[in-house]
Amino acid sequence: MTVTRSREGEAREAMLVAATRLFAERGFEATSFQDVATAVGVSKQAVLHYFASKGRLREAVLEAQVAHWHEALPRLLTAATASEDRFEAVLGELVRFFTSDPHRARVVLREALDRPAETKALLKGPVKPWLAAVAGYITRGQRRGEHHATLDPDAYVALMLELVIVACASAPLLDAAVGEGGRARVTGELLRIARTALFLPKREGAAAPEAETRSARKKKMR
Repeated sequence: MTVTRSREGEAREAMLVAATRLFAERGFEATSFQDVATAVGVSKQAVLHYFASKGRLREAVLEAQVAHWHEALPRLLTAATASEDRFEAVLGELVRFFTSDPHRARVVLREALDRPAETKALLKGPVKPWLAAVAGYITRGQRRGEHHATLDPDAYVALMLELVIVACASAPLLDAAVGEGGRARVTGELLRIARTALFLPKREGAAAPEAETRSARKKKMR
């Protein structure tokens, strides 16, 4: 029984991996059940056994990506609580997740362009809690004087997510544009931009709030 369930799980996972790749390369409309079955080496009926419709297969592809973050994010934030590496823990995991399989980023980008209404529903539904969790973590850092006080946590998290997805989805183009070591260089620069936008310089962290207060006072006096 256990072996059978394990094999079924492996078969379903293989179908999701194949569907993710095909949706990313061809688009949802141009991919058929038979294409997925052929890629996995099974019959069309075998795919239908797990996914009653192509729409359900699409939903499962997206759900698999969201499920990773529901599992990984609490662990990352908890571990980061006792560490100065919280930034690298969360953003680094985001980059690793999409670079480990670029088809993930490409399928998300295609969904955003081809089906904006459905993508909005995904963002407002299952994705929203983990976006809010990271934004909340940043807000607490602002109160401690670690992050720029003028930074908008919700907008920052959304923009960083989009930047990582677009960068990973267009990795081959970036490699060609940047040249030797392009992917690693682009990833490094992406992390630098994100870090600089978020963190106050350590020496100025405590003084910055007071400096902003003085600046605000001067404006009022003018």
